[in-house]
Amino acid sequence: MRRAGHLAESEAARNWCTILAIRCRDGAGQPVASLSMTDLSSLPASRDTDAADRSYIGLARQIHAMVAAGAFEAGARLPSERSLADQFGVSRTQVREAIIALEVQGIVEVRIGSGIYVSAADAARPVTFEVPRGPGPIETLRARGLIEAEVAALAATERKDADLDRLFFSLTTMREQMDDKVAYDAADRQFHLRIAESTGNTVLLHMVTAMWDCARSDPLWDKIEEHFHSTALREASQEDHQRIFAAIMARDATAARDAMRAHLSRVIAEFTQAWR
Repeated sequence: MRRAGHLAESEAARNWCTILAIRCRDGAGQPVASLSMTDLSSLPASRDTDAADRSYIGLARQIHAMVAAGAFEAGARLPSERSLADQFGVSRTQVREAIIALEVQGIVEVRIGSGIYVSAADAARPVTFEVPRGPGPIETLRARGLIEAEVAALAATERKDADLDRLFFSLTTMREQMDDKVAYDAADRQFHLRIAESTGNTVLLHMVTAMWDCARSDPLWDKIEEHFHSTALREASQEDHQRIFAAIMARDATAARDAMRAHLSRVIAEFTQAWR
């Protein structure tokens, strides 16, 4: 039953992703009102191509084309994130996600503290990049930092005692599952969604669910966590969660907002730290 409930939540999240225009665009790039996920296949083929070209996938394709053309030999170190961002006129977040997409394909190798290197294998081989179903995971994390801070503030003023009981259960589960990443992540998701539930606003709940699940459905997410997620980060996050809970329990909206913002800023900083 829990699995079925999770699937239902995820389906609702995907639908709200499109309804809220997180990725709801037509072939001309204009928002499409109330489009369900089942309608995506009926859109013009150019839609996915155009969306990919504007996303980190478009940048990944450009960098791969340079590798295939011989601009970088096997084992060569690529320019820094900042240099690539300046060269292509994009954000460093977009560069980070493009590099990880290339790493997933085996085109480059990321060495923390050293840099980004062209793989010794056949990096020039043709590859097919999966068109993302939504924004990149880091982009989504930044949006969460803005939105969930206000959600936490509202939860502090609207929460009921029963909400506190559910939040405390999630908090306790995270503490007990600190060494089990899968179980910890499930409780982490539950904690954030229960904060949104505490607002009594279903739109906010669906938004938070959509942002959480859209990021983790991206193939880049696992690779990002492989590089940057650690037990130390979980321990720091647990302390953040305790501060968020305490602020919501005290009905202190300002403290709840600040605690949530600090928590997600910590995660973003960890996931975007320089590779060299």
